[in-house]
Amino acid sequence: MSGQTERLARERLTKGVSIGGPLERAIADFAAAVVRARGVDPLISELVRLRCAQIHDCRLCGSLRAREALDAGFDEDMQRRIARYESAGFSPEAVAALKLCDAIILRPAWADDALRGELRRHFSDAQIAELCLDVMKWSQQKALVALRIEPPVAESLTELRFDDAGHPLFGGPLADCQ
Repeated sequence: MSGQTERLARERLTKGVSIGGPLERAIADFAAAVVRARGVDPLISELVRLRCAQIHDCRLCGSLRAREALDAGFDEDMQRRIARYESAGFSPEAVAALKLCDAIILRPAWADDALRGELRRHFSDAQIAELCLDVMKWSQQKALVALRIEPPVAESLTELRFDDAGHPLFGGPLADCQ
């Protein structure tokens, strides 16, 4: 996470368009629909979410840990290894998902026949679509990050869950995710 300061005050954004308008509601509805999908292992979903946070330098996403992933065994050692995922001992499924994330965000040409084959060895078409939507969902706040108006929920790691409608629920600080 960076130590950058806010670039554009939230108050300067256009009310009804940037804040509280139909576009913001549509994006929120899209995000809620994506997080309700449950076809991909929660550990892989969390690795993808945090890879998006690394690439975008999102302080908010970087300060959160998904409860489902923590319950499935996610720990901070895994988080530290994401940036070097190809040599970090992750499962072949996780590596394929993270390669897809990088291809979508960094260079679409990386989504070549080899990556498609790798993805199809580990995931169904529905799961691949879900992974693509996960990357899009966790990249939607890129403008907020660029403007530096995505402050973390808390100064420490915070639990992230979603209600049945897909709306985020922020829990208390996580004392130890080790």
